[in-house]
Amino acid sequence: MREYKVVVLGSGGVGKSALTVQFVSNTFMEKYDPTIEDFYRKEIEVDGGPCVLEILDTAGTEQFASMRDLYIKNGQGFVVVYSLTNHQTFQDVKNMKEQIVRVKGTDRVPIILVGNKLDIEHQREVTTSEGIALAQVWSVPFIEASAKSRINVNEVFAEIVREMSYNSVKDKPNYCCHGCRPVCNIL
Repeated sequence: MREYKVVVLGSGGVGKSALTVQFVSNTFMEKYDPTIEDFYRKEIEVDGGPCVLEILDTAGTEQFASMRDLYIKNGQGFVVVYSLTNHQTFQDVKNMKEQIVRVKGTDRVPIILVGNKLDIEHQREVTTSEGIALAQVWSVPFIEASAKSRINVNEVFAEIVREMSYNSVKDKPNYCCHGCRPVCNIL
């Protein structure tokens, strides 16, 4: 069974822990309790393939930002989260993407951009089109989600697995995988 190391990044209060805990244990954390770092494991099946996710839920506060390089160095895929209700958190993810690329030494890193808090649409500050545009610039998938309402939570983690699988396939020359995203070299 393949194992994937997923790192959840984003500013403080965007719902990284809420998304992760909702995914792992189907519960919503009502109270905001700033995370330093939490580690979760969950077995899931994505596109018919079983895998184990090792999820590192990171601190969003600046006081722990220095630890981010280490998280990034050890991570294989990144769920980069902002809050739809706070435009500054959307600006912050741009720096996180740059940091991922710098630490990894390549821009070919499995990343998914997630706009969280879809359940409080009436407080929205970041439009869907802004999220889509940034994801297109980064060439990554984009999903809007709600940890509270459990909207697209499983999809977020399934999609990062797809990105990690896709990246590992891209790194193998002449690899043929019928029905997968990579273009088959054998026609």
